[in-house]
Amino acid sequence: MGQLSRPIPLLLLFGVLVLAGCGALGPGFFADRSPRERVLLLDTPFYAQEDYQCGPAALAMLLAWNDEALSLPALSDQVYSPSLEGSLQPAMVAAARRHGYLVYPLDQPAALFAELAAGHPVLVLQNLGFSRLPRWHYAVVIGHDLARNRIFLHSGRQQAMEISARLFERTWARGGHWGVVVLPPDRLPATAGETPFLAAAAGLEQAGQWSAALLAYQAALERWPGSFGARVGLGNARYALADYELAQRAFRQALLLQPANGAVLNNLALALAAAGQRQEALVVIRQALELDGIWRQELLRTRQKIIADQP
Repeated sequence: MGQLSRPIPLLLLFGVLVLAGCGALGPGFFADRSPRERVLLLDTPFYAQEDYQCGPAALAMLLAWNDEALSLPALSDQVYSPSLEGSLQPAMVAAARRHGYLVYPLDQPAALFAELAAGHPVLVLQNLGFSRLPRWHYAVVIGHDLARNRIFLHSGRQQAMEISARLFERTWARGGHWGVVVLPPDRLPATAGETPFLAAAAGLEQAGQWSAALLAYQAALERWPGSFGARVGLGNARYALADYELAQRAFRQALLLQPANGAVLNNLALALAAAGQRQEALVVIRQALELDGIWRQELLRTRQKIIADQP
C-alpha cells in the first residue's frame, strides 16, 4: 500500500515561521556583548565573486566550509536572478536546504559574535549604498578584533578583508541585520532557541530533506527533551521515511503533552493506516473529531482516504 497522505506539517501547528530579512556604532558595536577578544576563522573557504554573483559565492563558501562538494555554476543557477542582477534571501535559504543543511537566522550583533566564537562563519546581507539607493551585497563574516575595532569578511574579490566595526554595522543595519549560519542538521547553533530551531528544521521538511530533518529533530530533543514540536517533527520525518512504527511512537509521545491535538491525532492515524492498522486508525480519527474542531476538515479527508484505501 502506498502512503495515504502527507502528515500535517509542523509549521502549520505553530503558524508560519519564516526567516526574516533581506544602535551603537564604532566601539559601542562591541559594548555589552562580551565577544571574545579576537576570532578569525581562516579555515573558511573563499570564492571570489563575479559581477553580481556575491550571493552564489557567499553561499558556496558556507557549503564548502561544510565539506560540501559543489559546482559554483550549478549553485548560481539555483540562486541568481539575472533580471534582478542578484539573489533573494529565500532562494539562498532554499538552496542550502536542498543540500541538506540547516539554515538558522540571526539578526543581532551578540548572536553574530556567539556564532563566530563557536567557529561558525556567518552569511550576512549588507547595503553598501543608501536607503533610497540600495546596493545589496552578500558577504561572509569570519571574525573580529575587539582591540582594533575591526570585522573580517570574505567579500567580493577580497579574502579576509578588514573593515571597521562602525562601517560594518552601518551596512549590515541597512540590510535589515539579516544573517544566517549554515550547519549540518545535527549541529545546534550556538544561539539556538527552541522555536526558531524547529522552524529551521521544518524548512528541511519543506525541501523534502527528510533524513536531514530527522537528524535536526533528534538534536532538538537532546537539547529540549520536553519539546512537543520536536516530537511532532520527528514523527513526520519517520513517516516520510516509511518508518511507521517509530512514527507512531513519536506521535504518541507528542500526545502525552497535548492529548487533544487534532493535527497530531491525524498524523498518528495516517501512520497507523500506512502500517496496515486501518481500524485502529479510524478509532483515532473518531476520537480526534470528538476532541478538536480546528482540524475537522483535514480529519474528515484523512478518514475518507483511509476508508477508500481499504481492500
